Amino acid sequence: MGWVESLQEAIDFMEAHLDEPIGIDEIAAQANSSVFHFQRTFAILTDMSVGEYLRGRRLTLAAHELVSTDSKIIDIALKYGYDTPEAFAKAFRRQHGMAPTDARKYLGSLKSYNRLVIQVSLKGAEPMKYKIVERAGFKVAGVKQEFSTEDDGNLKGIPAMWQKALADGTDERLFRLNDGQIEGVLGVCIGKEGGLMDYWIAAETGQEAPEGFKAMEIPASKWGVFEVHGPMPDAMQDAWKKIFSEWFPSNPYEYAGTPELEVYPQEDAYQPDSYSEIWIPLKAKQKSHLQ
Repeated sequence: MGWVESLQEAIDFMEAHLDEPIGIDEIAAQANSSVFHFQRTFAILTDMSVGEYLRGRRLTLAAHELVSTDSKIIDIALKYGYDTPEAFAKAFRRQHGMAPTDARKYLGSLKSYNRLVIQVSLKGAEPMKYKIVERAGFKVAGVKQEFSTEDDGNLKGIPAMWQKALADGTDERLFRLNDGQIEGVLGVCIGKEGGLMDYWIAAETGQEAPEGFKAMEIPASKWGVFEVHGPMPDAMQDAWKKIFSEWFPSNPYEYAGTPELEVYPQEDAYQPDSYSEIWIPLKAKQKSHLQ
C-alpha cells in the first residue's frame, strides 16, 4: 500500500472515531508511521495539524446535531469530547462565531470542515531543483530544545526558539562557528518516541562545541538536497509541500528516518531572492509508506 493510501487510512480511522477519545499514536499506526513523521506529513499536505482537523470535524458534526436533532447540548458536548458545557461553548464559538444555543435557533451561519480526501498532485509543472548527495557522518553544534508534537507544541515553540536565537546573538555565533560543507545555520528536526521531538538550531563544524552549545553527530546518509528560492517562511513551506505532494510519489525514495535539515543563509532570509535548502535523508523505496 502506498504512503498516500496509508495516510488516507489514518484519516478514515479518525473519521470512524470522532465520537471517541483517540490518541495520535493510534492514528499514526494506521499509516505505519512514527507519530512525528505522521504529524509532519499531515500538516504539510493539509495546512493544519491533526488536532485542528479532529477539533474542526467534531465541532462540524456537533453543529449538525444541534440543528437536526433534539439532543441536549450537554450530551452533544460530552459525545465530542468536551467535559463541560462551558468548554464546549467556548470551542463552538471559536469555530462557528456563535453559541450552541444560537445555532439551535438558526441565528447565523455555521462553518463546516469537510472530511478530507488526500489527492497528491503529480503535475510537476514547475521543475524542482535538487541533487542527491552521499555524505559520511558529520558534527553540528548549537542549541537544542525538546518539544511535544501534541497540541501543536512544536509549531508554537520552534518560532519562539528562533526569535530568541536571533535576539541573543546565538544566530551570529553559529555563523562564525560554521566551517563545514553546509554553509548556513541549520534547523534540525529529530523525531522521538511518545510524540516528542528535538529541535536544534546549529551549524556544521569541525570544532569543539563552545560554551553554551551542545554537539551532535549527524549519521551518514544519502540526502536529497532541495533548493528553496524566495522569502521565508512561505518559500520553505511551499517547498516542503511540493516535496511531499510531487517529488516523493514520483521518485524511488522514502524517508530514512534520521534527522532532517533546513539550511538558512546569513543574508536576510525574507528577501525575494533569498536562497535556502532542505536536506532530507533518503533510502531506497521498499514498500511505500510513511516512516
